[in-house]
Amino acid sequence: MSANTASASSSASADHAPISGVAGRYATALFDLARDAGAIEKVEEELKSLRAAIDGSPDLQGFLASPVYDRAEQVNTMTALGERAGFSALTANFLKLVAKNRRLFALEDMIRAFCALAADERGEVSAEAATAAPMTDDQVKALRLEIERMVGKAVNLNTRVDPDLLGGLVVKIGSTMVDASLKTKLNRLKTEMKKA
Repeated sequence: MSANTASASSSASADHAPISGVAGRYATALFDLARDAGAIEKVEEELKSLRAAIDGSPDLQGFLASPVYDRAEQVNTMTALGERAGFSALTANFLKLVAKNRRLFALEDMIRAFCALAADERGEVSAEAATAAPMTDDQVKALRLEIERMVGKAVNLNTRVDPDLLGGLVVKIGSTMVDASLKTKLNRLKTEMKKA
């Protein structure tokens, strides 16, 4: 997958709703290639496992966000990561391209955008829930059912733990944030108190 392929694929993609920004362009290009190869499910599974690895590794999070690593270091690291994880050539080449183009800072957004496109292809809505503490299986099931009731479609729900949340829940449905976070409520209260 070359940079030219990425932009050409992106512009040729009229079958699904456009996703804006750098992450959207890369995710759309990868999605189009995965669909052509009949590998959407495989690539989605690999990207989800990569997201879990990122969520579980502060070192990897720091690497992706840091501008201090040069292009070669970024490409070599992502190549090694893809090999160690046993990713398909499509996913591995995608990671190398993202590193080569110095777009690793947007990788997590690319993964989210790809998963949203895959869910849309299946007629599902993609949603993500962040909680301060891990949810039980019953809580995840109840949340999925509540979101399905709200949107009227099957929901592909991904969950993650965000220790920075003081309590409550932050849910993103597609690109819409549904925020029930105590942290957000406290920040709003602080802002209102400053105005008073």
